[in-house]
Amino acid sequence: MITVSIYIRKNCPECDQARSFLDEIRVVIPHQLVILDVDTDPVLLESFQGMIPLVKIGPYQLRWPFTKQDLQIAIGAAQDRAVFYEQTGDEAYKKRLERGHKLSGADRFSTWFSRHYMLVFNFLVFLFVGLPFLAPVLMKVGVMVPAKVIYTVYRPFCHEFAFRSWFLFGEQPYYPRQLADIPGILTYEQVSGLSSFEIEAARDFVGNDTLGYKVAICQRDVAIYGSILLFGIAFSLFKKRIKAYPWSIYLWVLIGIIPIAIDGFSQLPSLISTPLPAWLPYRESTPFLRTLTGGLFGVMTAWYIYPVIEETMLETRKLMAHKLAVVSQTRN
Repeated sequence: MITVSIYIRKNCPECDQARSFLDEIRVVIPHQLVILDVDTDPVLLESFQGMIPLVKIGPYQLRWPFTKQDLQIAIGAAQDRAVFYEQTGDEAYKKRLERGHKLSGADRFSTWFSRHYMLVFNFLVFLFVGLPFLAPVLMKVGVMVPAKVIYTVYRPFCHEFAFRSWFLFGEQPYYPRQLADIPGILTYEQVSGLSSFEIEAARDFVGNDTLGYKVAICQRDVAIYGSILLFGIAFSLFKKRIKAYPWSIYLWVLIGIIPIAIDGFSQLPSLISTPLPAWLPYRESTPFLRTLTGGLFGVMTAWYIYPVIEETMLETRKLMAHKLAVVSQTRN
């Protein structure tokens, strides 16, 4: 027997009329009726409030206004389609039909994840950006082994140059290269006694009780993931007001990618100790510029991606709401 789903609202004369049509048709073409009240589900209400009553019959969908004849034709076509697949012994159709009337563990997880995915994302980003700050805290209290594990784990994700990282519990919050030319600030070369061209030494340098201890990711990465986390929290609270737009990708490129690319790539020649052509830019960025460009990249990336994910999750919630109604109302 085929299943007919109708989306309705309370105090809706059109919905009453549509249900009356279906009751009359059921005498001629038996079917299982599944009723979804959109007023009981914010997702369904937001998605279908301007389309009520809405009837779904297999691959067919009818929006009001429709007649009894329209419904009868659609239900008849759906029944003929079902009979055809049953007679041909289509295994894929049988499995699809079984899945549509059975709630699996994957369905339950999809329902939960589609409603709570931002909590998961925010927690993971918080963990990713928070653990690097735990490393200097552990170093400060003398718990060296876990701190070194954190530095090692994050090495594939970040260069961890000491002269481009934040320091906690020390004389200064950062120790830039001399090339950055920041007045009144001790440089990395001065406090470490090392050359900034010694790349591996700059990665391994974590600080001491006087200088403080290095955060396990660089200043730019702190800004990127920190801004993604802040945007994620805001998006969780105000996602209905934060939308994706057709021109979002252009803003992402213009504001998010271009500044960070210019600021980041223009520093590369300054890490090469051999003489370079005079026309190559020879500069070192500052903590302010790294934070600014990293923050812009993080915010614009999250603004571009999260609304797209929300649209996907909204579709999942709609599908699962329908499946839950089918399973609960057609259970024998």
